[in-house]
Amino acid sequence: MQKPNESSTLDMSSLSRYRRARKWVYDLVQSPEIDSRLESWVRHGITILIVLNVIAVMIETMKEAYNEYHVIFHWIEIFSVAAFTVEYLLRLWAVVEDPRFSRPIRGRLRYAVSFFALVDLFAILPFYLPMLFKIDLRTIRVLRLFRLFRLMKLGRYSRAAQVIVEVFRNRREELTMSIGTIILLLIISSTVIFYLEHEAQPDSFPNIPASLWWGVVTLTTVGYGDVYPITVGGKVFAAFISILSIGLVALPSGIIVSGFVREDEEEEEKEMAAAMRERLHGKVEQEVGGGVICPHCDNYLAMNIYLSKHDTEDGE
Repeated sequence: MQKPNESSTLDMSSLSRYRRARKWVYDLVQSPEIDSRLESWVRHGITILIVLNVIAVMIETMKEAYNEYHVIFHWIEIFSVAAFTVEYLLRLWAVVEDPRFSRPIRGRLRYAVSFFALVDLFAILPFYLPMLFKIDLRTIRVLRLFRLFRLMKLGRYSRAAQVIVEVFRNRREELTMSIGTIILLLIISSTVIFYLEHEAQPDSFPNIPASLWWGVVTLTTVGYGDVYPITVGGKVFAAFISILSIGLVALPSGIIVSGFVREDEEEEEKEMAAAMRERLHGKVEQEVGGGVICPHCDNYLAMNIYLSKHDTEDGE
């Protein structure tokens, strides 16, 4: 018969192993850094599965190829869904290791409605829904399109994709303002061209909503040529809008580029700060005759400099 303190020790040991296992799973499927060969294999394997699934979705629209290789496509789908389902459940289980989702229930619910968690869910739903509910053929075809969400899963494993998301998040206010300005110009230009061209071309410009097509084609400088002004006033106005749109439509591009530059600068600053902290800890205690070696310029300082415990903890 076990004593109470022995039972408590065993429980604590089991709990410790459980938490270590959860932390290991978190590092395997959630951590952005790759610290082991296993993590590299897992991420490369999932990336290959995602690419195979996207290729399969496209080839399935080719009837002859699909009829010949439908068995292969079927097994690719089953294996992929199984892998993505396990990945999703492991992420949901281990996400409490992230301080933002540390609460067992509320944290997991918050994570479940986050962007990438919804991407993971929509990537596997098309496989399970027809099994759970009676769905007609048309709905099944629509659900198959959701398999393209698997392509968005690549964002988890691509540093470039993560930077793009971060840039859009940081510049959302400027982008919203610039896009709002473009929409305002689109409405104004479509309204003006309607009143200038409606009498001369009632079929091409029957109303303002129909004139929006001309506005979109003109503002984006595509110029399909299916609808164009023929009156003098319409031509002058169209020329003015075309010149104005060159700079205005390019505005979001400039905002995004500046966001990338800023993101790159911040990444360099973080790397430099980390390198400086390592160098500081490595050299500040190299005493030479009552002095130290400066970690910045390598010059000798004729005094004793020691890091306080507080500074050391901050650096770590």
